[in-house]
Amino acid sequence: MIDAERKTYEHILFERDGEVARITMNRPEKRNALSLSHMQELTDAFRSVGESREVRAVILAGNGPAFCAGHDLAEMLDRDPGFYRRTFEVCTGMMMAIRSIPQPVIARVHATATAAGCQLAATCDLVVASTEARFATPGVKIGLFCSTPMVALSRSVGQKKSMEMLLTGDFVPAEEAERIGLVNRVVPPEELEGATLELARKICAASPLVVGVGKQAFYRQLEMPTEQAYAYAQEVMSFNATFADAQEGMCAFLEKRAPEWQGR
Repeated sequence: MIDAERKTYEHILFERDGEVARITMNRPEKRNALSLSHMQELTDAFRSVGESREVRAVILAGNGPAFCAGHDLAEMLDRDPGFYRRTFEVCTGMMMAIRSIPQPVIARVHATATAAGCQLAATCDLVVASTEARFATPGVKIGLFCSTPMVALSRSVGQKKSMEMLLTGDFVPAEEAERIGLVNRVVPPEELEGATLELARKICAASPLVVGVGKQAFYRQLEMPTEQAYAYAQEVMSFNATFADAQEGMCAFLEKRAPEWQGR
């Protein structure tokens, strides 16, 4: 059992199905708006998963009529600059926790994901969306430009489309989100659960050590010039080749059998 399974959270639900952990935002009456305490709970759950050798993939979902409506605006009225700075600092820490844990995180988006909710989906390693899902960064409409969501959005979507979403605040339907690279796959609502779990279990079939190394390397090389990225990647791959799991995987391929991962 991992730490998150022992805790009682106020705003999220945590459960585990074998090697797949599920973190569900559970503020349906607030459309899963991200209050300070909600973000702190999410961060705690992700970090707990990151320390586990039992979990190989994570599904992030939301209960109620929305995946996530972004920051809790009711909490943000008439506050001092320190509160706002703390809120966005905690939000950034939550996003970085998703990126830094070795397990891939899959967003299961059943409905709207707006502002920091869109950022949350874009930050996840993979996104499976229902045909009923929609994505938007509408902060410009309320005088609060989606500057932090912009970071995740612009790294998932091309420059022109991300600027359009940020400047207009218009909704992008799931099918278009898939076309522009914000979503991996779109399925009918009744197939969303099965498709997300299937993807998670495919990830679980690989060596967890190798997946974790690969996830870390993927994000590090993205910001490097091509020559530097190749130099970094060849070092990572040379290191990876020495793993017991790499040797086992190559032997299993040559011997036409299923590999038996050791996690080292």
